[in-house]
Amino acid sequence: MSKMASLILEDGTTFKGLLFGADVSVSGEVVFQTGMVGYPEALTDPSYRCQLLTLTYPLVGNYGVPQDAEGEFGLSQWFESAKVHAAALIIGELSESPSHFSSVKSLDQWLKEQGIPGLQGIDTRSLTKKIREKGTMLGKLVVDGTPEDSIPFDNPDKRNLVQEVSMKVMWCSGTFIKDVLDR
Repeated sequence: MSKMASLILEDGTTFKGLLFGADVSVSGEVVFQTGMVGYPEALTDPSYRCQLLTLTYPLVGNYGVPQDAEGEFGLSQWFESAKVHAAALIIGELSESPSHFSSVKSLDQWLKEQGIPGLQGIDTRSLTKKIREKGTMLGKLVVDGTPEDSIPFDNPDKRNLVQEVSMKVMWCSGTFIKDVLDR
């Protein structure tokens, strides 16, 4: 039996759905992306740090998650960084049986490994419309059984997210420059 969870927006609007990924409650800024593909890239994009990422495409996870492979310049071929930066993933429907030759695991498995919760069964059109009309909104994904008031709204604007996601070492002209942020 699947566990239930809720997305609660700072204005009190609540969306109930099924939990997948990690069994953990989180909070942050609720944002959306309208791409049809690219969820591994979006989830590992540092620009989504501390955000509850809503994907508007109706079915997500159908091509699974590929094995990370090093591409040109020593960078990942399939991901934007070495870990998931989004705080949570919010979708309409999860494909539980990925079918792509490069898939090594399901989206659900990957999010569990990364400690990131997902919420499916959400009317992402309604949520996206609300965000478009109201602007930036804070939200929290609360797993059933967790007291709602134990998860405060986390405003990522009060932190230096650039410093949190910036590289500490940089490749430049054939050599590594260490402690880039300390200079």
